[in-house]
Amino acid sequence: MGFASWRPWLFLLEPERAHALGLRLLCGLNAMPKTRAHIWPPQAVDPRLAQELWGLHFAHPIGLAAGFDKEGEALISLASMGFAFLELGTVTLRPQVGNPRPRVFRYPQQRAVINRLGFPSRGAAAVATGLAALPSLSVPLGINIGKNRETPLTAAAADYRALIRQLGPFADYFSINVSSPNTPDLRRLQHPLNLRPLLQELREERQKLQRQPPLLLKIAPDLEPSEVAALAALAQDPEPLLDGFIATNTTLSRPADWSAPHENGGLSGEPLKVRANRIIAQLYQASGGRLPIIGVGGVFTAEDALAKIEAGASLVQLYTALIYEGPGLIRRITTQLPELLLARGVEKIDALVGTRAAQWAAMAV
Repeated sequence: MGFASWRPWLFLLEPERAHALGLRLLCGLNAMPKTRAHIWPPQAVDPRLAQELWGLHFAHPIGLAAGFDKEGEALISLASMGFAFLELGTVTLRPQVGNPRPRVFRYPQQRAVINRLGFPSRGAAAVATGLAALPSLSVPLGINIGKNRETPLTAAAADYRALIRQLGPFADYFSINVSSPNTPDLRRLQHPLNLRPLLQELREERQKLQRQPPLLLKIAPDLEPSEVAALAALAQDPEPLLDGFIATNTTLSRPADWSAPHENGGLSGEPLKVRANRIIAQLYQASGGRLPIIGVGGVFTAEDALAKIEAGASLVQLYTALIYEGPGLIRRITTQLPELLLARGVEKIDALVGTRAAQWAAMAV
C-alpha cells in the first residue's frame, strides 16, 4: 500500500500524534538496511543536479527542513529516503517541553499547517549523546539551534555559544534560528543591533572547534524589504559574519480568505510559497548573490523547487509537503528536475540560481 492509502488513516490522528507515530516507524527502520533498500531502492541521481557548497557535496538540491526530526532520531532512514541533506532541530541548550497542546493544525484543502510548538527539545546534551552513537551519515547534516524560552535576549548569545560548543563535532552546518514566531521576542534578534554582536560571538565560538561548520542564518518571511537589505549587508562585510542564509521560517501572515484567522502560530506549506520566494529574491539581490541561500516554504513539486532556485536559492528544503504527499515526493522531484533543466537549456542546476530574482523580488503577496 502506498502513502496515499495510509494518509486518510493517519489524518484521523491528532497531527502531533500522527507525526510521532511516523517518526517511530522511521526510527525502527534505522536498524533494518535491507527493508530500507526494499522500500527506497538506491537511486542514481542525475549529476547535473550536484553542487559543492561550503566544502560539502550535495547530490541534488532537495533537503529536509528542520522540525521533522527535532532530536536526530531517524536520520539514517531519512537519508535512505532520498534527501541530499538533512537538518535536525530546533535544539535548545536545556530541555524544554514547548507550548501547550494542541499546537499543530492541518489544513488539507490549503495544503498547509499551523504550528506553535515553541521549540520542544530534549536539550543539547541528549541530542549530542544520540548523534555520537550514530554511524556516519551518507549526506550532510545541519543542526538548527535556538535559545531556550526563559533565556532573556541579553543572554541569548550564551545559549547559542554553548549549543555550538556541544553540537559542533556533529554538524556539517549550523542553522541559527532567530526567526521562529513561537518563542516570545525571538525575532527581535534579527535586528542588526542585536544580530551583529550575536554573530560575532558565534564566529568566535566556532573558531574553537577542530572542524568549523558554516553558520547559516534562518530568517522570517514577514520582513520588509529594508529589513531584508539590512540582513543582506552582513554578507557585504570584508569578512562576512555568516556563510549563508535559510529563507524562510513560517509566517504569521494569513491569506485574505483564510478559514482560521484566529489560530495562532506559524503557517507553512502552499500559502507560504510566494512570500518565501520573494524574500529569497530580495535577499539574493541585496547581497549580490555573495552567500548561498537555502530556500524553504511551499515546495510540493519540481517546478516549486526550481522557482526557489531561480529566485536565488542554491538548495531547497521541504517538510509540510511530506505530510500531504508522502516520502515518494523526494524522488519524484529529483527525477523531474533534469527534464526542467533540459527545457531551460542549461547544463547544471546552479546555472539557474537567481535568474529570475528580479521578477520574484517585485512580486506582490
